[in-house]
Amino acid sequence: MSTVPSRARRVSPARAVDEFVLATALLFLAVTAVRWLRDPGSVLCVADLDVAITVIGAFSGIVLTVLILTPPGRRSGGHMNPAVTVSLWLMGAFPGRGVLPYVLAQLAGSAAGTGLARLVWGRPVTLPSVDYAAIGPAPAWQPSAVFLAEAGGMAAIVLVVGFLMAHTRFSHLLPYAIGLSVALVITLLGTRSGGSVNPARQLGPAVLAGRTEDLWIYLVAPVLGAALGAWLDRLLGRLRRRLPAGATRVAASVDPSGEGGVPAFAVNGHAALRAPGRATAPTPPISVQDGHSSDRKG
Repeated sequence: MSTVPSRARRVSPARAVDEFVLATALLFLAVTAVRWLRDPGSVLCVADLDVAITVIGAFSGIVLTVLILTPPGRRSGGHMNPAVTVSLWLMGAFPGRGVLPYVLAQLAGSAAGTGLARLVWGRPVTLPSVDYAAIGPAPAWQPSAVFLAEAGGMAAIVLVVGFLMAHTRFSHLLPYAIGLSVALVITLLGTRSGGSVNPARQLGPAVLAGRTEDLWIYLVAPVLGAALGAWLDRLLGRLRRRLPAGATRVAASVDPSGEGGVPAFAVNGHAALRAPGRATAPTPPISVQDGHSSDRKG
């Protein structure tokens, strides 16, 4: 049974536009980071790939947290990741009718942000060491290993979000925990599987760079990982409900614009946890996003 109030099942088209803007910004900044850190002619070039990935991971985590807290992020929920949108829907925290518009907006933003970076920065974006910031696995990694790593990374992020949404004393940490989680995934997986965990993060760069041989992995694995994370979250939720104390599933509120927006997960900056069937007061939303930049070539 869904815990999302019926009012929150309507998603204004304007919220999908917000997701497009956020995804465009995310990809522009991702490509920009790789352009400056991996272009040999850049004054900021970091020759050591492991160090560069660590810096990119930290930068990406900060960018995600900031974008989630911007006005468009508060209005739309700041997903910026099709896998995130699917996971929130499966957890009963996002209306099913909003999934397709959000996913299409995120993927369109991926292409737009990558193209914008090419327009702004020019030829350096096409250099082999930058290559539109397209992600690829280490040469020794087999497709099956890459798939499992990308799916597992996304599942872990979903579990972190689910845990924080279910514990009020930690809920104010949601935007920061999301950024930190993504930064860790990038740092740990960036030189291995690529550490994308976001179909929108890879689509635009891979298509423009012409590196589509492994693209299906980066499109499918995060979504399946998100579904696994949502299932595990529900399983853990059932176990929590057997305990004598503790919060129940988050109930979503409605976008404060009055346009029938997306579920909001914040009350005065804190995640709103209520028993099923009780809506929170209209407040800006905090949700999750993933996306980052990595330049590992296959």
